[in-house]
Amino acid sequence: MDGDRVEIDGGIMEGGGQILRVSTALSCLLGLPLRVRRIRAGRSQPGLRPQHLSGLEIIRDLCEGKLEGGEIGSTEITFTPGKIKGGTHIADTKTAGSVCLLMQVAMPCVLFAASPSELHLKGGTNAEMAPQIDYTVMVFKPIVEKFNLTFNCDIKKRGYYPQGGGEVVVQMSPVKELSPINLTERGTVTKIYGRAFVAGALPIKLAKDMAAAAVRCIRKEIRDLYINIQPVREPDDQAFGTGSGIIVVAETSTGCLLAGSSLGKRGKNSDKVGIEAAEILLRNLKHGGTVDDSLQDQLIIFMALAKGVSRVKSGPITLHTQTAIHFAEQLTKAKFTVTKSEEEDPSKDTYIIECQGMGMINPNL
Repeated sequence: MDGDRVEIDGGIMEGGGQILRVSTALSCLLGLPLRVRRIRAGRSQPGLRPQHLSGLEIIRDLCEGKLEGGEIGSTEITFTPGKIKGGTHIADTKTAGSVCLLMQVAMPCVLFAASPSELHLKGGTNAEMAPQIDYTVMVFKPIVEKFNLTFNCDIKKRGYYPQGGGEVVVQMSPVKELSPINLTERGTVTKIYGRAFVAGALPIKLAKDMAAAAVRCIRKEIRDLYINIQPVREPDDQAFGTGSGIIVVAETSTGCLLAGSSLGKRGKNSDKVGIEAAEILLRNLKHGGTVDDSLQDQLIIFMALAKGVSRVKSGPITLHTQTAIHFAEQLTKAKFTVTKSEEEDPSKDTYIIECQGMGMINPNL
């Protein structure tokens, strides 16, 4: 530690942008000055990419903090947070960098701001290696709101690889504190629905093919449920560039939401895109957890901040989740335990992630 600056090694464990997102969000919330070294050390292009830099800049702007080393390719930054304020903030990756990852870094901070916030996030809405905006709205939002928060997410324009050009507006009011969650009962699957989309130059037939292939694939395992996957052509004035993809969501009797999604790209057969999403969903349903692989790590920071004990039942713990837990514990007083879930049949690979949250209180309210 230099003075009381927390030192973070950005090259360990998952070794990517997630370390930056979790640690800078917590630095901002807790008022802890931070130094992150070896940023994305293990990646083919180490250092900050446009998307990571946009995330750092929005956090800096949210709390009138000081950021040093904030340029593309930089492998070390220092960040000194100020006081979190609400209001309107804009973050633009100027690439297809994911708006959902920008939301991931900013959202915990604005919950503890002094007044309501409006975030204008620009970039890719449906990007590889990140949750699609449809996932954020259909799965992440209803589950994260169980922590006793609410937000509004308005998709103004969709943007695809490689140009991006999408825009999402997130409106959120601050909370006094977050409630813990208990997601340990899966229940039974009651419905399966989704959307298969095309935009730009692609014909609606591709969306119909993706949807039909996904339904056929799910039918092999789940025969008695109506599956409603809507094929959609995004209106031209609400989409920038050309893109396609699909998300399929399963809802259970206890209100759990699990999903599988996939993006189309040049040379990839549309049936394959549909089947890929369906197979991810089926894999997530097989392990018996209440959250899917993509949601698992996104809940960690909220569990760490909440007041009281949160419990989530999940499938095998992903490296992203292990990384989020490691840095949440390092920076907050939250305590996590991960144990194999016993009550199931032993063939199921399920775990209970339990967290005694730090009970963050919003000093402004």
